[in-house]
Amino acid sequence: MSRYESSSPTALIEEHFSSLRDPRAEHSIDHLLLDIIVITLCATICGANDWEAIAEYGRTKQEWLKTFLALPNGIPSHDTFARLFARLNPEELQCCFMSWMQAVHQVTNGELLNVDGKTLRGARVAGNNRSFIHMVSVWSATNRLVLGQRKVDEKSNEIRAIPELLKLLEIRGCLVSIDAMGCQTEIAKTIIEQGADYVLALKANQGNLYEDVTQLFDHARRQGWNQFGNQFHSTIDKGHGRLEIRRYAVMGNTEYLLGANKWSQLKSIGMVESERRLNGQISNVEKRYYLLSLECDVKRFANAVRNHWSIENQLHWVLDVSFQEDRWRSCQGYSAENLALIHHIGVNLLSHEKTTKIGIENKRLKAGWDNRYLETVLNCLSLAPS
Repeated sequence: MSRYESSSPTALIEEHFSSLRDPRAEHSIDHLLLDIIVITLCATICGANDWEAIAEYGRTKQEWLKTFLALPNGIPSHDTFARLFARLNPEELQCCFMSWMQAVHQVTNGELLNVDGKTLRGARVAGNNRSFIHMVSVWSATNRLVLGQRKVDEKSNEIRAIPELLKLLEIRGCLVSIDAMGCQTEIAKTIIEQGADYVLALKANQGNLYEDVTQLFDHARRQGWNQFGNQFHSTIDKGHGRLEIRRYAVMGNTEYLLGANKWSQLKSIGMVESERRLNGQISNVEKRYYLLSLECDVKRFANAVRNHWSIENQLHWVLDVSFQEDRWRSCQGYSAENLALIHHIGVNLLSHEKTTKIGIENKRLKAGWDNRYLETVLNCLSLAPS
């Protein structure tokens, strides 16, 4: 039987994290594993940004925490928090997290998923003062949720981590967008095998294929945008004397491209031309190219490209600015990647709390001031699946 009431603000967390194995010797356990995880999550949501702050939060809120946690020996010391998270198996913790997300988030047909990596600049690989830790995340741009993540020791290792991560997730019917690092035939194959589609940024490292695609679009563009017919779309954004014009175009007949046969279900190619004007003068023009497993659909292509960077704006920026993730200096054991996952849970919960119309940084403050509001945050993903 559970130690925690079904009405507890963390009942759903216990349901999905109860299978997590405790790495400590049984005879030396003074504080329950789930108690430590819940306190860490609550403290992180409420603004704690290091182990000392997490332990101090626990001591300050001990009476409230005792209403739903066991706390047989009070609040752990900051060293206890640090040692546990350094030893906790990150793959097991990730599986618990993904189980929770799959329980509360039902994938919708056409949902846009962004895949991108983020460097944890305060954390380095153990024993290597020069190597930072990178986390690759899958972000639902449609529903503003982190669905999964995986640690890589070097940015180049994202190529191996991305297919491994995608295989763990239910992505059938989704559209997966990845920047040029993920433009690899094996990643495209994995996405198709998982029943999803892809939009992959194409760069010069793809050799003949890149040259073929750029030449095709350059030739077509010289004949005028109208020659694309209904497979052309443009947008204009204005502000502060600047004008941004984006032109999107797609074309099919990819079977004639050099190397196209290596790409699973490659059906079309796309181009974005971004033109920036400042005070009426063109200041910059940039062209980007993409491989797509979609039939020609310029509106869907444009939406995928524009929303790919929501992973930067709504996840990575929040982690850097609101959670001050780069200030963490924890490098012991598995601390960095385990804390990254706790931060991702915090972002998911705070992003989906809709009763207060304030930014995430101020939501963290409010949660620290008001226990009832923190309960609302903790329960905001316990409703019916989105």
